[in-house]
Amino acid sequence: MSVQTRALALKTLHEAPEILRVVNVWDAISAKTVADLPDTRAIATAGHSIAASFGYADGGMPLETALAGIKTIVDAVELPVSADLDDGYAEPGETVRRAIGLGVVGANVEDRLRPFDESVARVRAIIAAAEAEGVAFQLNARTDAIVRGGDRPLDASIEDAIARGRAFLDEGAALVFVPGGHDRAVVERLVEGLGVGRLSVIGLPGALPAAEYEALGVARISYGPLPQRVALRALRDLATDLYADGTIPADTPALN
Repeated sequence: MSVQTRALALKTLHEAPEILRVVNVWDAISAKTVADLPDTRAIATAGHSIAASFGYADGGMPLETALAGIKTIVDAVELPVSADLDDGYAEPGETVRRAIGLGVVGANVEDRLRPFDESVARVRAIIAAAEAEGVAFQLNARTDAIVRGGDRPLDASIEDAIARGRAFLDEGAALVFVPGGHDRAVVERLVEGLGVGRLSVIGLPGALPAAEYEALGVARISYGPLPQRVALRALRDLATDLYADGTIPADTPALN
């Protein structure tokens, strides 16, 4: 399947009335495990989780390491892959060009609440780079207007998120990812401001079920580092049990 075919497949998923649910992965075997499930339509990488796998803090992973980690995931599956590219690094257009070269067809890129005009210019550079490659790249443009809003009123952060999101959409972003605003009232305002089928959210503990977000007009839900945390808890609990003279459960599937 060509890169453009995968990109168009992801575009169709983003534009469908059903919410796209992506369970974030961090290496080849986690990607294969999720990809083998019948409900999986696309794969999304978790930058936080890939960084942790290589011993880096979230946001502190070098670009070359990030791309190497993403490549192992793209090579492991046949599905469209949307990559977490942090803030796009020094040159977001070039970062996306290189990611497309690996077979990536979409990405989260965060604004880290940079000045408005600079943030919009970085989105513009990403879209221009994708167009130059001839790929219908699906940018899930993230704004940190809420999570980095500090002590300003929530209303001000929501309005900032909407203003930034509209500008990102005008530049050609497919969706706007707004972490931090997952309760019903905030989501309703974001959907009203950005439009139905334009908002992407993260399913953190305490978030609504995906079906409720779908009813509110949300296009996509992902889970960031949480799948890796659940997997690591299972590993920790198993190790604790084995140290207590436990045994490997007989029904353990051979997923690797």
